Amino acid sequence: MDSSNAPDQLLRAQLMQVLSGIEPWDDQEQTHLAATAEWITSGAPLYRTLKPATPAKHLVSYFVVLDETRKELLLAAHRKAGLWLPSGGHVEPAEDPWHTVRRECREELRIEAVPASITGDRPTFLTVTRTRGQGQHTDVSLWYVLRGEAGQVTSFDETEFDAIKWLSLDQVLATPEDTLDPHMHRFTRKLMSLLALQEHAVMASGHQEKTCLT
Repeated sequence: MDSSNAPDQLLRAQLMQVLSGIEPWDDQEQTHLAATAEWITSGAPLYRTLKPATPAKHLVSYFVVLDETRKELLLAAHRKAGLWLPSGGHVEPAEDPWHTVRRECREELRIEAVPASITGDRPTFLTVTRTRGQGQHTDVSLWYVLRGEAGQVTSFDETEFDAIKWLSLDQVLATPEDTLDPHMHRFTRKLMSLLALQEHAVMASGHQEKTCLT
């Protein structure tokens, strides 16, 4: 391997490791994961270097703040997209996507990024999406889940968002798809499944502990 290209190859290998930790929710996510793996290993540019859309396909980190007690998600009304979206931002060249989450969380929501107990600091979902409006491009988005509390976010980046709101998981699914990120319903269903598995594991552990005590 050319030593001058070693840092880039290492970054691509790390991204492939991140992808390997995402269990596909459905056929669409399986397709997106396969296409993204091919894109990463092809040597194509991965990061946006010039706003709004150079190169035309680039890496993004989404982060969805979850109130783990109330089972509510925080969404923001994105000015340019005209949609209710999770917060997030473009991954800078050579930046770890989790570091993007930490940076953007401070900038957009004025809070520190705390990984959700269900996912840790690894992405749980991946999408490939063609954006709308001016400067159309393709976002390859890694979706992270953060832990927060309803009412915790008291200010936000008003240059990016018109408003924010907390919605229960059922309310997200009841919201028309054309007002949300096009994959928001799929993400929510996947998250609901993961939460149900977590709850089942906690109950089984409690039952096992109770059995051992008796």
